Amino acid sequence: MNAHRHVFKLIIAFVWMLALDKAAAQTTYPDTQLPVDTPRLFAKGILTDGLSNRDFTISPNGDEIFFTLQQPRFVTSTILHLVKKNDRWSKPEVAPFSGRYRDLEATFSPDGQTVYFSSDRPLKDSTAKKDFDIWRVKRNTNGTWAESENLGSMVNSPKNEFYPSITRNGSLYFTVEADYGKGSEDIVVCKASATGGYSKPESLPEDINTKYDEFNAFVDPDEQFILLTSYGRPDDMGRGDLYISHKDKAGNWLPAKHLPAPLNTTSLDYCPFVTWDKKYLIFTSSRLNNQLTNGETKTYSQLKELLNSPGNGWDDIYWVRFSKDW
Repeated sequence: MNAHRHVFKLIIAFVWMLALDKAAAQTTYPDTQLPVDTPRLFAKGILTDGLSNRDFTISPNGDEIFFTLQQPRFVTSTILHLVKKNDRWSKPEVAPFSGRYRDLEATFSPDGQTVYFSSDRPLKDSTAKKDFDIWRVKRNTNGTWAESENLGSMVNSPKNEFYPSITRNGSLYFTVEADYGKGSEDIVVCKASATGGYSKPESLPEDINTKYDEFNAFVDPDEQFILLTSYGRPDDMGRGDLYISHKDKAGNWLPAKHLPAPLNTTSLDYCPFVTWDKKYLIFTSSRLNNQLTNGETKTYSQLKELLNSPGNGWDDIYWVRFSKDW
């Protein structure tokens, strides 16, 4: 009898722990279940709903999220915003600084007071759209967002700049299509200056940048690792895969290491973001639902449902438990 009672207590404790994990996931993130070692859709029906949703950032104190909703051929691109109040997440809305031009790839500064993003909006003295530049928007003292500002010609070039990532010491990493590096797309860093500006972009070493395309890098705020996507390397499984590089004891970047399946697939896997507690990797993938590729005949209604759901080949947001051993 005592043995049965002990087992019953263990079952109750296990169920209670699952309930606590579920409650924690619901309040910390707009999801009901924390991920494990296999990537799964993030916040299905909220951030992942069958539309082309990509890139992700959450504020350091965990109460704001930005992600991008795009038309799949990049005709439109809008940054969306969620806010957590009283432990409840709002529905996505267009971010206060987005909605008119093609905007994407928002990311918070480590203090949570500035958001950096890429946009093709015109400069103040022009009405013509231009190439994509890095912009930033600062938080006002009342919590609203100020007017967006272009980071200027030291950072931005006549070609495209994408996917900013900010470190605690103010270094700005981003993707360039300009001639700073080794391939047609590379990762560069601009170091913060004492006057509040930036140094000229420096191409990351050949352990990161190669003759192939490297883009969309998330840099650890403490600069101990970098996650990026590369396309065309011999171990690339498809249209672009995720890679990671750590720093050695001397502060040098080690050769970027290819992440294994199922993190990478034969589809494009990109836009990495690691949560501030370094527990989870959130990323974008165009991987297909295996029900679309299983060779089975489907009815029209089944096809319609699959093609209007996540896994339809447009971008979806996934998350997985982050490992420092990658």
